[in-house]
Amino acid sequence: MSEASAESGEGGAVPLPGAGSRTPSWAAPPDPRRWWGLVVIAIAQLMVVLDATIVNIALPSAQHDLGISDANRQWVITAYTLAFGGLLLLGGRIADLVGRKRTFMVGLVGFALASGLGGAATGAGLLFGARALQGAFGALLAPSALSLLTTTFTIGKERSKAFGIYGAIAGGGAAIGLIAGGLLTEYLNWRWCLYVNVPVAVVALAGATVFLRDTRDRGGVRLDVPGVLLGCGGLIAIVYGCSEAQPRGWGDAGVLGLLVGGVALLACFGWWQTRARYPLLPLGIVRNRNRGGAFLTMGLAVIGMFGMFLFMTYYFQVVLGYSPVRTGLAYLPMTAAIIVGSTQISARLLHRLAPRLLMVPGALLAASGLYTLTYLTARPAYLSHVLPAELLVGLGMGLIFMPVMATATSGVAPQDSGVTSATVNTAQQVGGSIGTALLNTIATSTSATYIAAHLADAARRTGGRGVPPALRHGIVNDGVVDGFTVAIGVGSAIMLLAALVAGLMVNGRAPKRAVPAPPARASGARR
Repeated sequence: MSEASAESGEGGAVPLPGAGSRTPSWAAPPDPRRWWGLVVIAIAQLMVVLDATIVNIALPSAQHDLGISDANRQWVITAYTLAFGGLLLLGGRIADLVGRKRTFMVGLVGFALASGLGGAATGAGLLFGARALQGAFGALLAPSALSLLTTTFTIGKERSKAFGIYGAIAGGGAAIGLIAGGLLTEYLNWRWCLYVNVPVAVVALAGATVFLRDTRDRGGVRLDVPGVLLGCGGLIAIVYGCSEAQPRGWGDAGVLGLLVGGVALLACFGWWQTRARYPLLPLGIVRNRNRGGAFLTMGLAVIGMFGMFLFMTYYFQVVLGYSPVRTGLAYLPMTAAIIVGSTQISARLLHRLAPRLLMVPGALLAASGLYTLTYLTARPAYLSHVLPAELLVGLGMGLIFMPVMATATSGVAPQDSGVTSATVNTAQQVGGSIGTALLNTIATSTSATYIAAHLADAARRTGGRGVPPALRHGIVNDGVVDGFTVAIGVGSAIMLLAALVAGLMVNGRAPKRAVPAPPARASGARR
């Protein structure tokens, strides 16, 4: 069997080695408690995913309460995304090194403690630090959760069902975070957007001790310290550069320096991985055509989805005047559509259809939904525009997330499952950071041009007497929405690119039985 076929997971079970009487853990019978284990993994993953957005709606209240300046308020979000996105590869390799279950439980405890610290914050610095700690422990938790899922569910239909549930959480968690943030902020206070993680983590920790089982196939794994410095440094620079591009602009020297430096560090990281004895990210993982296509499809798809969350939240609250709760509830149809797409469509069809036959239609549906939003105006249009768009995008993302994650993690040796899972999460996180910054820049520049031109025209029509406040307000709202529609149009085009990538790169067949390759075949270490 060739190395490529051993990794792809396309062609059925990897044969058991003939020597030795002990059945290796990668070929052990399914754990009878695996479905309860899935519940535990799902709870933990939901906590991590929704925490990226749950604080967004609470941010104005937290800013007022703690006296955070407008210039520094972004750090409530940026501190989390920087630590989370930058440390994912390290977190994934730690899971491979010391054990996925152990890393999962440490991540839960740390995430809970950081959340409690943030909820009790008495100043801006403490809140920023707590959010960074949340991101760091989330970088331990997220890849270990996905790799536990990967090594627990290996049989076709069961694997599809498990990944359908996981994909629904990955796609819908951000929307659930907006709903939860609105409810907690309006009926309790912003601190509960952080405190809520503590009881959730306690429940998940109790379940993990009982229901989760780890494999012992961690031979040949060592920590690649230069790879950690280069890879994590590059990711942190790129994520930070994208976050700074929003207030400072893409042409700012500091932003350009961060982005160029980040790309240079990642290029050095790639070079080092070809020479490292125990690489942080074995390049065979990303060189695999199906896996590389899945990573790229994930990153591109998330750009469009995160742009929609950013703009629609602002549209609901600022343009239409929705309350935080009403804003969160407005996302419910999209959340429901993601769940249906992942658990009822993708999970039922993945073991019968090739992954790209789900990814490509999913990306086309999502692109159509985003394009529908380009016809928005400043007038209320929830039923005519927003609801159809949410349903299309939700179904589309449900068809994308589940097969992408299943394909990306299929056929990976157990000792590399953590770093592979981290790479999936990294594609999602970096895609979200780039998408938020890129589309926000397009939106704000377009809005500024529209508002300036229309205010000048209105001033000429009034003969220099000034623009009436009502007219000025209408022009500003129209300009904001015009910026949204242009940026979402770009997001729709990027989603079409995701469909093209999935169609051309992901050529794997429908998985019949996805069993990881034996450790001897894909250790990733140089001999």
